[in-house]
Parts: sequence; C-alpha cells; structure tokens
Amino acid sequence: MYRSMMLINGEQVEGASGRSEIIHNPANQEPVAEVVIGDVSDAVRALEAARHAFPEWSSSSPKIRCNLLHDAAEIVRQRADHIAELLTMEMGKPIRDSRREVLSAADSLDYFAEEGLRNTGDWIATGDTRSIVTKQPIGVVSLITPWNYPVELLAWKAGPALAAGCTAVAKPSSLAPVAATEFIMAINDAGLPPGVLNIVHGSGDTVGAELVTNPISRKISFTGETSTGRWIMEAAARHLKRVSLELGGHAPMIVFDDADIDAAAGACVRRAFGNMGQVCISVNRVYVDDAIADDFTEKVIRRTLDLRIGNPLDPEVDLGPMVSGAQRRKTVEHIEDALRKGARLLCGGREPEGDLFAKGYYFMPTVLSDVDHTMRMMREETFGPVAPIMRFSGEEEAVRLANDTEYGLAAYIYTDSMRRAIRISERIEAGSIGVNVGSVIDHHAPFGGWKQSGIGRELSHRGLEEYMEIKHIRLGL
Repeated sequence: MYRSMMLINGEQVEGASGRSEIIHNPANQEPVAEVVIGDVSDAVRALEAARHAFPEWSSSSPKIRCNLLHDAAEIVRQRADHIAELLTMEMGKPIRDSRREVLSAADSLDYFAEEGLRNTGDWIATGDTRSIVTKQPIGVVSLITPWNYPVELLAWKAGPALAAGCTAVAKPSSLAPVAATEFIMAINDAGLPPGVLNIVHGSGDTVGAELVTNPISRKISFTGETSTGRWIMEAAARHLKRVSLELGGHAPMIVFDDADIDAAAGACVRRAFGNMGQVCISVNRVYVDDAIADDFTEKVIRRTLDLRIGNPLDPEVDLGPMVSGAQRRKTVEHIEDALRKGARLLCGGREPEGDLFAKGYYFMPTVLSDVDHTMRMMREETFGPVAPIMRFSGEEEAVRLANDTEYGLAAYIYTDSMRRAIRISERIEAGSIGVNVGSVIDHHAPFGGWKQSGIGRELSHRGLEEYMEIKHIRLGL
C-alpha cells in the first residue's frame, strides 16, 4: 500500500499528531494509500516555511522561475502513468481520463512558465514626470483544491503562483490527496528552493481553516462548494486578503432547432456523464427546441446506452464509480425527487448489476425527460451522472430558463447560426460559454464564475495577475 506524506520546507514529513488515514478505492473498497494527516501546527509550519522562502523566490528572475517550471512539467510527464494510476485508484476516474488530466497539468506549468516572462508593467510619459507601473508577487498564498480534478486544478493554482514569484501551501481534498501530493513532489524535484511549495493534509475545518485565517497567507485560491467559498470570503475579509473562488456550477445546454443534432447529442453525453458528472462545468440542465426534442433525446439515449461502465483501470472503460456513497445517495435523491414530481426515466436511474459492481459506488448514467424547475436537480448541483431534458419554444424562453439559477459558471449553446450564437451568448449569465463545443477550457482564456459560482479568474494572463500586486512609482524629472 502506498504511503503519502506531507512536504514542508522541502522535506517529506509526518504530521505532528502522528495520525494517518487510509484511502479506499471507490471501485472495490480496497485500500489504496495511507495518508499522513496534519493538524493546525503543521499548517503553521508550512506557512512559516513559505514566508521564510518568499524573499529569495520573489526576487529571483522570471527566467529562473520559467526554467524551473518547464523542468517540473517534464518531470510530471515522466511520472504521468504513476500519478494517473494513483488518481484513478483514489477517486475512480477512468485511467485514460486520469492520464489526460496529469498531462494537461504539465501543460499548465509550461503555459505559466512562459506567461511569467510576459508579465511586464508600464512606462507612462506625462510632461516632466514618468510613471512606472510594476507588478509584484502578493506573498504567501494558500491553495485549496477539490477531489474531482485533484491534479489539474492544483496546477491551475500552483503554476501562476510560482510564475508570479509567490510561495505557496497547498491543501488537497481529504477524499483524494494522493495524486495531488505526487504532483507537488514532482514540481519540487525540479529544484525548487525549500519552502517555496509545500503541501499539508487534513480536514477543511482545521488545516484548511488555518490556511485561510492565518495572517501569513495573503491570498486564498479555493475551488469547491459555494457554501465553503462564502465562509472563506468572510474569513479572509478580516485581514483583507485577496481571494479567488471557483465555486459550484449548474451549466445549461441549449440546443436550437438548427443545430447539428448528432454533434449536440454527443457533446451532451460526454459533458453530462464524463467523470460520472462530477465536474463543475458538467451539463446539469438540457434545454432542447421542441421541434427537434424527440430526435435529440433518442440520440442521447442511444449514445448513453453505448457507454462502457467498469473497472476504471481498464483503458477501454468510459465510466468508473462515483467517488463516495454520499455522492451516489445525493444523485439518487435528486432522481427520486424528479420522478415524484412528474419526470420520466428514459434510461439508467439505478446501480448496475453484477459482481464487478457489488463493492463499488457505481451508478448507471441517467436520462430524464418531462423535467421542470420545481425539481431539485434543476435548481441544485447534482454532481452525478444525470442528464435532465426539458423542451423550450423560442429564444426568449431558452434564455430565461438558462438564467433561472443562482449559479453562473458555464453554459453551452448548439446552433448553426453565428448571429444567434453571439446574441444568446451575450445574454447568458455565466463566465464561460461554449458554442458548438463540449468544453470551455483553454489555457489562453480566463475561467471563472458569475453570481454564486465565484469570484476571480484562473488560466490566461488574468490567472497570473490574480497573484500579483500593482505598484505605481511616479518620477519627477
């Protein structure tokens, strides 16, 4: 069984309490790893190490930081198979998707390595004065990440933080800390000075809370539930800390009558059921023009039934288990609520049968029709493999339904009309809109939410600037 330790000041360490926990494979309940568990004192040690390392790291040249991040990316690629296997075993993601996640994380490091070189300021000439606008690293940052993309989402934070010249303490989710820790170890093995990038394990109530409230940290970058994000924002306000919060989502997909129905149905299945629907930008609500609803629904059902469910270490498998029994129960509760209120079950809606699935948190991908906004799944984030389909008539109704939510992270539109695509995109209340594409993620473009889906941006040069302070120096000649 693998043993996962913490990293503080460049050394792998035990926790002060001597505690550890066993991570079990959600596919079969077999033990995967023993994880060292930290407490408040470990979080403080990590923050102190980051503070001690900050002066040297922040004053190093961007080129040095760039080269180290490129070297780190290569080490991550060399270890991709190992990290991906750990990721699959601890949270159930199919192995090919886990490997893709790890390689994408390496790409993030490469991207921000170069973006750090372009992080220049301004020289402004006005009469007999000159204004210099510079960007400087904000200080020690706390990086708190979720279990569903434990490596890639950590790269979105660690990459820009290090490129900007910040030092950091990372805390992965207690549900899936192992692959994230291996990723941090790989970055450190590129030659980072001790204390620049640390990782601690533990609960959000203790270790996470210390990283948020301790005055050493000057910025909190958090991805997770909206309720936790609200608490972090309140706690960070006591020290006027900078926050980046990527929170819950409830993405609509709108399919108009002029859309490529085959492409739309395929994207719907991939985005609703990928990673068992445990994605913040999963399709949670499907709105289809009444004129094509029957044809679209039939294609979605057919593609859903073709998905292969099984051992996530099998490279031919499309869907593994859900991460936990609690997550599966929530999905079942949402489906039962919808059925009580008049929804029709078209496929799925149950656990698969057979010995292979007996010990795991498996669930069949589910398609529902005749849904409406009185149902929980149309108001709350299910975070499970469910595609509820609702009909609409006309653009106005489509926009109204899509915006009828407190969330605003992502949305998807399928149409053959560029005019309609632009018109609808500009009216949808979300931070990212995918038009005729099944993903809104691009390293070169900002990612983040509107409304209750968060504040701040990740990726692109804007993601780097989240870790910088701006300074104006005015010179008299």
